[in-house]
Amino acid sequence: MPSYTNEVEDVSLQSFSTDRALKHVKNLSKEPHAVGFPGHDNVRGYIISELKKLGLETNTQEGYTAGDWGNLSKATNILARIKGSGGKKALLLMSHYDSNPHSSFGASDAASGVATILEGIRSFLVENKTPKNDIIILITDAEELGLNGADLFVNRHPWAKEIGLVLNFEARGSGGPSYMLIETNRGNGKLIKEFTKANPEYPVANSLAYSIYKMLPNDTDLTVFREDGDIEGFNFAFIDDHYDYHTALDTYERLDRNSLAHQGSYLMPLLKHFSEVDLSNLKSLDDYVYFNLPFFKLVSYPFEWIWPMFGIAVIAFLLLLIMGLKRERLSVKDIFKGFLPLLITLVVNGIFGYFAWTVIKWWYPGFNDMLHGFTYNGHTYILIYALLSLAICFWTYHKFRKIGKGSLLVAPIVIWLLLSGIVAAYLKGASFFIVPVFSLLVAFMVIMNQDRPNPFLLLFLTLPGIFIFAPFIKMFPVGLGLKMMVAATVFTTLLFFLVLPFLDQLKNKERLAYLCLSLFIIFSISGHIQSDFNEERPKPSSLLYVYNADSNASIWATYDQKLIDWNAQFVANGERAPEPGELNTIPSKYRTEFTFIAAAPKKEVAEPFIDIMRDTVIGKERILELCIAPKRAINRLDVYTNPIKLNSAKVNNIVLSDYFLKNRKKRLITHYVSDNDYTELELSFPKDSILELTLYESSNDLLENKAFTVPERPKNSIPMPFVLNDAILVTKTIKFD
Repeated sequence: MPSYTNEVEDVSLQSFSTDRALKHVKNLSKEPHAVGFPGHDNVRGYIISELKKLGLETNTQEGYTAGDWGNLSKATNILARIKGSGGKKALLLMSHYDSNPHSSFGASDAASGVATILEGIRSFLVENKTPKNDIIILITDAEELGLNGADLFVNRHPWAKEIGLVLNFEARGSGGPSYMLIETNRGNGKLIKEFTKANPEYPVANSLAYSIYKMLPNDTDLTVFREDGDIEGFNFAFIDDHYDYHTALDTYERLDRNSLAHQGSYLMPLLKHFSEVDLSNLKSLDDYVYFNLPFFKLVSYPFEWIWPMFGIAVIAFLLLLIMGLKRERLSVKDIFKGFLPLLITLVVNGIFGYFAWTVIKWWYPGFNDMLHGFTYNGHTYILIYALLSLAICFWTYHKFRKIGKGSLLVAPIVIWLLLSGIVAAYLKGASFFIVPVFSLLVAFMVIMNQDRPNPFLLLFLTLPGIFIFAPFIKMFPVGLGLKMMVAATVFTTLLFFLVLPFLDQLKNKERLAYLCLSLFIIFSISGHIQSDFNEERPKPSSLLYVYNADSNASIWATYDQKLIDWNAQFVANGERAPEPGELNTIPSKYRTEFTFIAAAPKKEVAEPFIDIMRDTVIGKERILELCIAPKRAINRLDVYTNPIKLNSAKVNNIVLSDYFLKNRKKRLITHYVSDNDYTELELSFPKDSILELTLYESSNDLLENKAFTVPERPKNSIPMPFVLNDAILVTKTIKFD
């Protein structure tokens, strides 16, 4: 990882300066700037101005798009281009400039990406060298709403057909190393080879991370390029300090400067390399396994090596096993005994990890309101459970200390070979798991042939396992939330097995167990002390005013599992919300429902104006056109239907795909409104069906609206992300018999 220093004067104009990039971040994250918010136009104007300062002709692309998620918005992309000397394909540098609705300042996600590109292009242009390939800068809009800006560019801009490769800069937290993730429809072989040739200084990447990324529902703008345009590329994103993600804490002050520096350390060598190579020749049918190691940077090898490497390891193990038994260096009885401590530690640590998040939330109910599942003291919890796992490992293996040292290693080798075989068959991106097994086999051979093996040699042989697997102990709970603590405890246990040849030489494993247990207790106390919410660690909270125009009734509502004084004054004397589905509410990413509701005073909140422009039957189809126009300032309109088959649907003249219509359930569209625009629907459905439309019209102005007297949220709390919040919500149902 690069180390950030605050010495901008010492950075030449030809070099990437983290300080200069930080100035952009500061200017881009002065206020929330989601689509439709005042800050959105300000950020767009700043980026255009900065690109023009670099001497680049800059233009915008504007249009409605609904993407694949049924999220409609008017996106305004920002584009600039550096002409090359005649390459066949262009290199695209990409990030997005909108922040997440409604409270995020977007410093990391993704002002950091925009700043990286602005500073990188500035540095590149100073050299005054004409690249071979055209370089296109695309700062997309409405990424947070459904990758809408990327959809607009890939499917409607003529430049899209000229793109040969994309470098996309993102963030899913406010710190940590930036991971490289490939997006390709085919093999990654040529991309890995060219990435290695570009030789970035501090690559952090492995093919397991991308294999998992492909299984998750989280996409980036680059996904649209791959799926809709068959255009390949690299994502670069840091994911640590996940508690800041999409919150009011995603600020300039909390952005890790080293993370920004790491983004720059990727961009500059890749920009220089890919601006010169043939980008029309990057597609490949071959896949590579890859992982990073200190000093070696990115290590890779083709998938064709997976089974031969596994076979060599199995054969080597069998030969060593036979040799050890023949020379009586191994005992069959001890070998079977050696499986007992292995199974005990794996099962016990697996159970502790599996129930960790449940126990933590039970002990600290307020953590239920951190929807992404990573608490402010989350790193401490990872350390706590890793120490507990080590204590159990040391104590268990101390109890089985009489087993022969060589015999004790057979079970760890078997479990690692089994794991390597499973991933070779079902998760090929993780096939580098076999690499530390070779070190374990060498250590096994040394121990069988030497009564007093050199401890420094055994320690050296543990390094591949430590360097490759230690980061996973932290990566999974950080990236996927503390519900994945089981990954931390299991990886800690598996790593212990890899280091066992060295650890088993130690005579004080019981003392080490008590040391780890003592540290577990100390850090548990530290974690408890850090578990409260305060101004540095504010609690997410929520409040909505919901007016049902059909019943002419209003309620206060919250998603909070544990109320704070601020919202308790509105709902504490109310009641628990009905079961999901019984009360009209907009579902969230985490399927969050209202928790507490209370009757609210009637306020004059205008309901939307609905104009039925066409209602006719043609053959077996009924065609309905209507326009929904706000009569107050709003940010969002959600439209749901009863369970009905829709033959086709258009929203603001954008056709919703057949795939979406078949899989939409009850949701029809979410319109993130700009300039208080209308929503126009054109629906076709069987003429004998009854259509029921439910409208949810919302504005994020509950705290500022003069008709209400909601006090300012206290400083020890922030708006809860991922849900409709601080909002005035109007619901209305229309039935078409």
